[in-house]
Amino acid sequence: MDISVKDLQEAISIRQQIDNLQRRLSSLLRGAPQRTSAPQRPSAPQTPTAPTASRRYFSPATRAKLAAAARARWARRRGIGAAAPAKSPAKRKGQLTPAGRRKLSQLMKARWAARRKAGGKQKASGRKKGALTPAGRKRLSELMKARWAARRKAGSK
Repeated sequence: MDISVKDLQEAISIRQQIDNLQRRLSSLLRGAPQRTSAPQRPSAPQTPTAPTASRRYFSPATRAKLAAAARARWARRRGIGAAAPAKSPAKRKGQLTPAGRRKLSQLMKARWAARRKAGGKQKASGRKKGALTPAGRKRLSELMKARWAARRKAGSK
């Protein structure tokens, strides 16, 4: 891979711009004042600018907003305070309404009536799929007896 000096200088310039933008973004997200320092060399090791704890950093203003939202949520659940809206009946999810149940009942009755009118469903055969019929069982038994007799005959020679 043959890279010219001009390409390397452009790559270094782009990398410095990326580093500056990342620093600005992290300072905006943390709420800390923005630092405008000289760009670091790309070969220098990067030091973490975010807190090293595993917990996410929230500014005091954000923590206050979260706490206020949680208090409002608790008040709504308890039904006290101005934040509590008028209780409306809870909507049942995934259940049939009486009208829907009536409609389904009518559809099923119509289906059953049509089936009765057509003479009903033809009765399926009494045997399970894959099971032997009595005739098949008898034939298999005869074949096995003949096979055992042939083995006995071959073994006695």
